[in-house]
Amino acid sequence: MSSTDDEQMVAVKDWWQRNGKPLVTGGLLALIVVLGWQGWQKYQTNQSQGASALYQQLLETALTPSGQADAGRVAEIAGKLKSDFGGTPYAQYGSLFVAKVAVDTGKLDDAVAELKSVSDKPASVTLGEIARQRLARVLASQNKAEDALKLLDGQADKAFMASREELRGDLLVQLGRTDDAHAAYQKAKAALSEEAAVGGLQMKLDDLAKGDA
Repeated sequence: MSSTDDEQMVAVKDWWQRNGKPLVTGGLLALIVVLGWQGWQKYQTNQSQGASALYQQLLETALTPSGQADAGRVAEIAGKLKSDFGGTPYAQYGSLFVAKVAVDTGKLDDAVAELKSVSDKPASVTLGEIARQRLARVLASQNKAEDALKLLDGQADKAFMASREELRGDLLVQLGRTDDAHAAYQKAKAALSEEAAVGGLQMKLDDLAKGDA
């Protein structure tokens, strides 16, 4: 072997000592990251599928001849949904369903607790607004319209503006504040298309107008 070959061999060995191990280590780390990400995605997919199936079972509890859900079965499935899949939106949709069953059976305090758990830490803007408006209606039925109104403070997403302002109007009517209620109904009407604004909302406006006559 020539001296040139020896020099090249030494240079290769030197390069490997300086760069080879870091490259291998970096490659292994990259592989670990990729496999970890794939594992996390698979876990998330399994979680979503499992939660979806359980939520479907929850909805099916209402498929009875009377149309009333089996309260015991609802509690059992909802509890499992929260314990096994508490980090998914399905757990909060489950709470909304549990709250509906509670209202249907006259257990308003239970409904408040379920709705408050969602509105306090919603998994999405949509879930938060739905829970907030439903909670306001339950509180109103408990003669707590003032507390219900506080839930409607702040800005609402455009998609929920009409329903929120109509609800605000309903609460203000309950409190005898008809002028403020009229203004809220008008805001709700303005947020709707002309076709959508001719139903129950217009009837509420007309009723207020008759009361002022």
